Amino acid sequence: MNAPILVQPVVLSGGSGTRLWPLSREKYPKQLLSLVGEDSLLQATVRRVVGTPGVTLTTPMVVCNEEYRFVIAEQLRLLGESGTVVLEPCGRNTAPALTLAALSAIKGEADPVLLVMPADHVITNVLAFQQVVSQGAALAAAGAVVTFGITPDAPETGYGYIQTGAVFGSDAAANAHTIARFVEKPNLATAQTYLDAGNYLWNSGLFMLRASVWLTALGHCRPDILAACQSAWEAGQTDGEFVRVGKALFAACPSDSIDYAVMERIAAQSTAGANPATSATLPPGVVIPLQAGWSDVGAWDALWQVLPKDGHGNVLQGDVMLQDCQNTLAISEGRLVACVGVSDLVVVETADAILVSHKDKTQDVKKIVDRLKAQNRAEGSIHRKVFRPWGSYDGVDAGERFQVKRIVVKPGGTLSLQMHHHRAEHWIVVSGTARVTKGDEVFLLSENQSTFIPLGITHRLENPGRVVLEMIEVQSGSYLGEDDIVRFEDVYGR
Repeated sequence: MNAPILVQPVVLSGGSGTRLWPLSREKYPKQLLSLVGEDSLLQATVRRVVGTPGVTLTTPMVVCNEEYRFVIAEQLRLLGESGTVVLEPCGRNTAPALTLAALSAIKGEADPVLLVMPADHVITNVLAFQQVVSQGAALAAAGAVVTFGITPDAPETGYGYIQTGAVFGSDAAANAHTIARFVEKPNLATAQTYLDAGNYLWNSGLFMLRASVWLTALGHCRPDILAACQSAWEAGQTDGEFVRVGKALFAACPSDSIDYAVMERIAAQSTAGANPATSATLPPGVVIPLQAGWSDVGAWDALWQVLPKDGHGNVLQGDVMLQDCQNTLAISEGRLVACVGVSDLVVVETADAILVSHKDKTQDVKKIVDRLKAQNRAEGSIHRKVFRPWGSYDGVDAGERFQVKRIVVKPGGTLSLQMHHHRAEHWIVVSGTARVTKGDEVFLLSENQSTFIPLGITHRLENPGRVVLEMIEVQSGSYLGEDDIVRFEDVYGR
């Protein structure tokens, strides 16, 4: 009996998901949202590999932007997973991200098979997914670079395609093929020819390969990326549950995708006549068809497709009321959303923005986000509710020279010791207990008690209790921006 294959789940948590605005924003992208079920997309990605037959899973590894580190660590904790969180000081696309993961995974004699998964995809048939992962693990353990291609059911223009080549290996029933070529997103007519041909699959962005195989292949194809990542890795350090790399060294790394950096060259080697099973230049590239209810949830119409619908094709989330509507997606995060006599619409309500779009135009939501950013509007990048390592705050009201926030501090949470040059603050405890540092004083506040923090006074807010602390903060002054903070001590290293 063969021993189980050691598999390291690697979750690539990059991208901003701007086509799912206003729920997804640059500072809180779609992979952190619970769009399908109770888990966030990132949590669902981690959870779906648990129980895969024939493999032994290590704790998950997430490669992410430094800005998301605390919320990702919290989401892993809620799953009961410790995991490793590798921080990118800046985005450099998927090839450098995978390289950091491979460098992290190789420890001593360990050379696990990496299961590389984007954090923001949906897979509804977990059993089917696990079956192809088991198949891919065996091929990857033997030295192949494996990707999974989605069996297309429509001439989709929003995805890249993979053309399948000859059967890989001696078992034709295994349905593994060499990769003939990667194809960019086609126009509709070309996509229809791919569908009719029957030997094209959608490019899923899922991969399996040994860590050493990736590093060797990258060294052959893009030695500049490998060298930059190795230098950044060697200059890095471990900070609790986070792994940080050298910031300036990683910023100097060229940006490239896994497909462009390595996979297209592997495919070219195959079609040039090299025997993919024996070539010593690059590892063989293999694609396995996947039929598991996959979606990259790239836009609102894609989310509508994967969510449960009522008898009229409508998807409703939150406080929503529809009358005589068909094929409509309506989501409310707070206020009542009512739709009457509409079809094929997307309506999304948040605290600070409302989107109304025809389902056929949801790819253009990104253009709205681009316009918001061009006008330096906060709605393009952050939510009204902002998550912090200690909890969150929600800007509930604002006017000239004042701002009101609802602050939630987790048990044990501690804000930085800080002061402001341009604003004073009034703190009112709604529930829980607050420990307040104000100048040389340290005291407790309980429900319905308050304090005043004058401008220029050093202060800190903590939750020493076992229940959540909720409070109202009223800021007043000549400038109320978040950059008016002078930090003296911070347990989170900001």
